[in-house]
Amino acid sequence: MKVNFRRLLMMGFLLLVALVITACNGSNSESTSGSGSEAEADTNASDYPDKPIQVVVPAGAGGDTDRNTRITAEYLSEELGTDVVVSNVGGAGGTVGAKEALDANPDGYTVLAFHNSMIINSLLDLAEFSYEDYQLAGASVQDLGNAFIVHADSEYDDLESLIAAAKENPGEISIATETGAFTHLQLLAFQEATGTQFNIVDVGGAAEKVTALLGKQIDIVPTQLGLVQEYIKSGDFKALGIMADERLEGSPDVPTFKEEGVDISFDKFFFWAFPKDTPQEVVDKFSSALEKVANNPDFKAELDPHLVNPAYMTPDELKSHFETLTEEYKALHESSQQ
Repeated sequence: MKVNFRRLLMMGFLLLVALVITACNGSNSESTSGSGSEAEADTNASDYPDKPIQVVVPAGAGGDTDRNTRITAEYLSEELGTDVVVSNVGGAGGTVGAKEALDANPDGYTVLAFHNSMIINSLLDLAEFSYEDYQLAGASVQDLGNAFIVHADSEYDDLESLIAAAKENPGEISIATETGAFTHLQLLAFQEATGTQFNIVDVGGAAEKVTALLGKQIDIVPTQLGLVQEYIKSGDFKALGIMADERLEGSPDVPTFKEEGVDISFDKFFFWAFPKDTPQEVVDKFSSALEKVANNPDFKAELDPHLVNPAYMTPDELKSHFETLTEEYKALHESSQQ
């Protein structure tokens, strides 16, 4: 059989060209696929949020954390163009809900709304994590109305009468808190400053404290003045004072602890934080919305009746505030243990 070597050579050359083209197409396909994924990721970040955002509140319904978060969430929904849904996950001074938010998918659709208690949880070894384990998004609300509340029938009308009775009967006057809560630290500070000792009782969260005081099952409840002002107006409760540098504009009749000779002051700030690996551009977009909410006059007007203030802090400012308070709380805690 006569073989056409020229034809065979041509066919071999064409086959080689075809293989090279196929290999190049495959390489280009992989490259295109990779850049497509990156583009898709960028698009997802730029489109954030495109579904509802869940807010984990590590406290029960009816307290100040729940109330302040829900008010803020309404305005965030308008700014972000999606539903911002609050989920209450109470327990262990806030550590249960805080851990749930920390362990969530870091995609920007689960965010924690909490306050100073995160520092206390860490100091009391109730949690193996701290604010440093989160991607901070900023703060939105400040409460300067941390108060001591008693029943209207109480024999104590001011801090002077309370301190005198506590010194005469050390460990007998009952005062409510939740272990690891912000009020726990306030009690330690008050005992340290006045040389008193109380019977500290864990009755649960804010709603449970109010119920216990209404039933006269407890003598004193440290809580936010704005939470119980309706009970004060109705004559069921009375306030002995607030732990602030100045009297509140919305409640000018309630003296400060400093006016009554007890030099302690606490502010309560409400912050927002994402799981650690949440994309920075997502956190920035949320933080920007939070700042707009805090500067909204309608938001301030809605907070005013609750005796709290809009107070935006950037993530960096919030981190610095955490660092400062952590040192202060640590010193107070160590002093109370001596």
